[in-house]
Amino acid sequence: MANIKSAEKRIRTSAKKRARNKARVTRLRSAVKRYGQTDAKKRSEALPRTHSEIDRALAKGVIHRNAAARYKSRLAKKAKTS
Repeated sequence: MANIKSAEKRIRTSAKKRARNKARVTRLRSAVKRYGQTDAKKRSEALPRTHSEIDRALAKGVIHRNAAARYKSRLAKKAKTS
């Protein structure tokens, strides 16, 4: 355990940040999973919502921009085939 006051604060703040980021990642993955479970007819409606969730995670710094592009590419590919 940390003895220095600033180190103790750093532990607290990093724990808060980790919890916040974990919630954001969970929300992102749930959105992607939800998109995969929608039927083919409604996918065109669900695509913008899922893309916005990906963009939000990117803006918050939870995922890398290449990861966001990869998610979007895979979703678009899935939308095109169905």
